[in-house]
Amino acid sequence: MKTLPRLMCILGICMIAAIIFACTKGSSNMNNNNTGGNSNTVSIMNMAFSNTSLNITAGTKVTWTNNDAVAHTVTADDASFDSGDIGPGASYSRTFSTAGTINYHCKIHPMMTAAVIVN
Repeated sequence: MKTLPRLMCILGICMIAAIIFACTKGSSNMNNNNTGGNSNTVSIMNMAFSNTSLNITAGTKVTWTNNDAVAHTVTADDASFDSGDIGPGASYSRTFSTAGTINYHCKIHPMMTAAVIVN
């Protein structure tokens, strides 16, 4: 009967390890660099932009979708664009035609920052 408690302990450890692995794997996209053929979308979730550095080519349209329960904005640091409030479930799109790096933030939550790099 000593084997059963030991087996249950091993199974419990394996389950905890699997949960930790799944959680860390899911958060690995937080600093995703997208290029050319990849998605040109940014999810706003957990008070953060999913892609903090999005690489695109000139003429590409980028879409931000608010997957949070509160409103956010997509506001260029240089004031070249401002989405206004994006409510939960809503999206904002912008086409970037000029090469350069555009840093942006959420006006409501200034700690949320990211950049679009246009090549």
